[in-house]
Amino acid sequence: MKKRGNHSTLARATMRRHISLYVMLIIPMAYFLLFKYAPMYGIAAAFKDYNIFLGLKGSPWVGLKHFARVFSTPSFFIALRNTIILNLGDLFFTFPVPIILAILLGEFKFKRFGRNVERIMYLPHFLSMVIIAGIVYQVFAPTGVLNVIWATIGGGQPIPFLTKPGTWRITYWVASIWMGAGYGMIIYLAAMSGINRELYDAAYIDGAGRFGRIWHVTLPQLRPTIVTMVIMNVGKILSIGFERPFLLSNVLVDDASLVISVYVYRMGLQAGMYDYATAVGIFQSVVGLVMVLLANALAKKLGEEGLF
Repeated sequence: MKKRGNHSTLARATMRRHISLYVMLIIPMAYFLLFKYAPMYGIAAAFKDYNIFLGLKGSPWVGLKHFARVFSTPSFFIALRNTIILNLGDLFFTFPVPIILAILLGEFKFKRFGRNVERIMYLPHFLSMVIIAGIVYQVFAPTGVLNVIWATIGGGQPIPFLTKPGTWRITYWVASIWMGAGYGMIIYLAAMSGINRELYDAAYIDGAGRFGRIWHVTLPQLRPTIVTMVIMNVGKILSIGFERPFLLSNVLVDDASLVISVYVYRMGLQAGMYDYATAVGIFQSVVGLVMVLLANALAKKLGEEGLF
């Protein structure tokens, strides 16, 4: 009993000493409780014929009826295909850009210039998606800046950046690079700051040039960070933000811009099919979890640490 009392006294003393840290935890804990855990109650709607007047408790159970509807609806598979295509494009085209930028900035001799480049590069991350979409339309629209320049130099017909599915996807990925590359670059710059400089000196003594030092020192030291980011991106292969595809889309490219988040919005809020939309959301979350577990297991098989 005396030993237990000493432990409790020590715990109270530790809490008093770090009370400011515990107070700071209130906001993130409240965020997760209100916006992550409390909405889980609504998952039951996917297994019921949800009626807004009867409420979640009063609506009758229907089992897996809505999941069967999901997999028999052609528009769902269009949204699924577009989500995978856009996310794979982000993974293969936009994911390497922050790594390349971080390495290039790390090689700059003029550190003041490098810091200014950093500020300019990560600024778009802090802009509203509405502003980003407005800038994209001003630049890539049929009457936008690029097409005006194209017409001025005698290019002929406007380039359909936003009016044809293929070019719309490329424009989407370009906007993704511009918006997120700078912020992602900071992650890799932080990882590079922890690399032991003696490794570069040893590589230099062994005769490695600049590219040799990047290949044999920088990239191997960045590999754990890269693997972690890849696992997180693979886990989000079916999870895509609502704002960017919704704001950049139009009726001419609906076959390319209809993604799961927009599909859930249309089925749930616009069509009032809350139970069906919830079933789509559950499918999306379960597949995302499975993808994270598989990617983590594969990383461990390849000798990396993984996420857990």
